[in-house]
Amino acid sequence: MTLVLERPPGLPLAAACRALALNRSFVYAKLRARSRTPEQIAASRSRRGCVQPRALSEQERNDIREVLYAEEHRDQPPAEIHATLLEQGRYLGSLSTFHRILRADHTQGDRRQQRPPRHHATPRLLAKAPNEVWTWDITKLATVQRGEYLSLYVILDLYSRYALAWMVSRKENSALAQQLMTEAIARYDLAHSNLTLHQDRGSPMIARGYLDLMAEFGVTCSHSRPRVSNDNPTSESQFKTLKYQPDYPGRFQNVEHARRWCDDYFAWYNHQHHHSGLAFYTPAQVFTGQHHEIATVRQTALDAQYCKHPERFVRGAPRVALPPAEVIINPVEPNTNTSADAPLVNFSTLPAAREAMKRYL
Repeated sequence: MTLVLERPPGLPLAAACRALALNRSFVYAKLRARSRTPEQIAASRSRRGCVQPRALSEQERNDIREVLYAEEHRDQPPAEIHATLLEQGRYLGSLSTFHRILRADHTQGDRRQQRPPRHHATPRLLAKAPNEVWTWDITKLATVQRGEYLSLYVILDLYSRYALAWMVSRKENSALAQQLMTEAIARYDLAHSNLTLHQDRGSPMIARGYLDLMAEFGVTCSHSRPRVSNDNPTSESQFKTLKYQPDYPGRFQNVEHARRWCDDYFAWYNHQHHHSGLAFYTPAQVFTGQHHEIATVRQTALDAQYCKHPERFVRGAPRVALPPAEVIINPVEPNTNTSADAPLVNFSTLPAAREAMKRYL
């Protein structure tokens, strides 16, 4: 800056700034700052500490506080209080002033009593064999009539992904859910067999009559957390498989049309669909244990090809893949707060299971 001011006579300011790589606006600002008087400097300082001449006095602000925190107004929003005072012929301040005072007192926000936040335990389920854990859900099937939907109920075996039972209905309620569960449990003779049934928190799944019926069968009910679709991934994935089929009609003519299509679909899904989560065995093969025999056939084919062309298998002799030995929903992540020998338990709505989750998680 000093070099610019002491430049030779006749040298333009623009040329000096260009030579020194300075911005002319910066130089002009510095020159203006040097020419200011002390009074101008004081006037340009921040006015944050200055008192606004139109501001309310402390007594007026306290009068507003008394009204805001009065018994008849303490659970009302500021706009409601402001309108009520105006109807009474009273004006204590603007609505913005009301909010400003509450904000200064750290009492801004909903003034009504609120339900405390709820913390739902994470459901953790483990299946090592068929018919240990079932999972079920309901999805909507669109019809050609706009606004009308059918309900598809599907029960899956968690270990094998086998579709145990399904039903298409015009309604969604707990009575139909009870009918479906009663028939499925009787078909597989699983009453009082330590079966765990996992579902989300739809109204049919949390109905008192439905839960009482499951308790009579000795079934442990497990529920997903609210708005967490990943807590029931098996059913959600199956519904995507269903609705992304090439022949899925998109909209069904009527309930009979939906039942015919679902009958063909579940026959394919159980007996022909090579499931990627099952090492490409079908759900029926894993459910019945037939996959062990099929694995032998696959291994024989791999061994024959390896003997014929071992150079094509750069990683050595191939081994046939098998389905997972256990299927887990929400496995416990290893961390310093979890005991190494803490068992993975099936969470349920029963008090004993809740206590088990508190001990181990």
